[in-house]
Amino acid sequence: MVKMQRIYEPVAYGDDPIKDCFWATSVPAPQYPPLDVDQNYDVAIIGAGFTGLSAAYELSQAGARVCVLEAEHPLFGATGRNGGFCCLGGAKARDAQIDRLVGKPGRLEYRQSEKAAVELVAHRLDALGIDADVQPGGETELAHRAKDATALRNEIPRIKENYGVTAMFHAQSELRQLGFGGPFYGGLTTPVGFGLNPRKYALGLLQEAERLGAKVYGQSPVTGVKPTHKGYALQTPKARVHAEKVIIATNGYSSDDLPNWMRARYIPVQSSVIVTRPLTNAELQAQGYTSTRIAADSRQLLHYFRLLPDNRFLFGMRGGLFATPRHSTLIAQQIRTNFAEMFPAWCKVAIEYDWSGLICLTRNLTPFVGPIQQMPGVYAGFGYHGNGVAMGSYAGALLADLALGAPQKRLYPKLFQKPPRRFPLGRYRRHLLRPIYSLMEFQDR
Repeated sequence: MVKMQRIYEPVAYGDDPIKDCFWATSVPAPQYPPLDVDQNYDVAIIGAGFTGLSAAYELSQAGARVCVLEAEHPLFGATGRNGGFCCLGGAKARDAQIDRLVGKPGRLEYRQSEKAAVELVAHRLDALGIDADVQPGGETELAHRAKDATALRNEIPRIKENYGVTAMFHAQSELRQLGFGGPFYGGLTTPVGFGLNPRKYALGLLQEAERLGAKVYGQSPVTGVKPTHKGYALQTPKARVHAEKVIIATNGYSSDDLPNWMRARYIPVQSSVIVTRPLTNAELQAQGYTSTRIAADSRQLLHYFRLLPDNRFLFGMRGGLFATPRHSTLIAQQIRTNFAEMFPAWCKVAIEYDWSGLICLTRNLTPFVGPIQQMPGVYAGFGYHGNGVAMGSYAGALLADLALGAPQKRLYPKLFQKPPRRFPLGRYRRHLLRPIYSLMEFQDR
């Protein structure tokens, strides 16, 4: 069997980082049998996360014969272990950089697609009757330095221009009353976005795609994609799939050789999450944090957090470029230290869940959603920069339309269609982030 060319240590792609994931208490890992007999489909999708399941749902709804091939079990990657933030985002590129790439009209088109992505998830939850423990209210960014509060206030016109909504600034004196007790100097709430249980949403999408006819195979890593006279042959350990079209939907869990075009066009980076035991009302009041709105601080290496429906507190952070035991121990210590420093009233509260996963960056700092020109009939979607709930769902819907050859019924920004440039250093490219992370940590002081 050909070994997938992934750039992290093998443990990052196994069960260990997810063994203590809180979401598994409500949605156990869905188990699906492997592909064991050669099959023929119109479209084969590699990856059973938000992107792949979204594409499978749309394609099946249109009557296409679809299969989804997952190396582990469906929802295994970032889909089943993220923080449950359905919000604006997808690119880390600033407006000025996007303007240079596609002009101001292209930037506004892209920003509107971010909003459309959130609306797509909300519509699906309603239309399919998926109870995903939604917590509405938009998203709040909290200033961790005094100068960041001024910067947040200055964001209001930009948010209005990009998304057509009015963000609300909160002075430091208002935060505790609003339920954001912590070491913050101000805040800005954008009225787009909501929290949810990501596994409940993804499972609902999976079940609906199956109901419409999609076939899903677990433990079926694709180890090769070869052109044939009628499309492509996808090799798995026990059997092949022959399909006219192929969608690559692996994001941070991609392999550099599936296909070779993917090589060095992305960097997976780790994101870590902890969840406390349920907090008492007295503990919530002691810290002054009672808001159920999704939130993040203004650091470049940000923290993201939310109070869950059962009063557990979820706290996540970016960082971690290695999956060795030593580095995993250091990250586990760091996230607990950061949590205790930000919310000192909870410093002795038990942490009951602790996990990590891989998000995906591109060199352009923008998502890619489109055809692979060197491989007619093959499409890819990746690079959501930690915002895969909404953007992965939206990318999957766009990829389905592309595979069908159908007119786009959704915004399909030019920015999506620019293939990411390759990172230097090949398989060692994550080392490029070490000095960048160090600079970010210095700037975040």
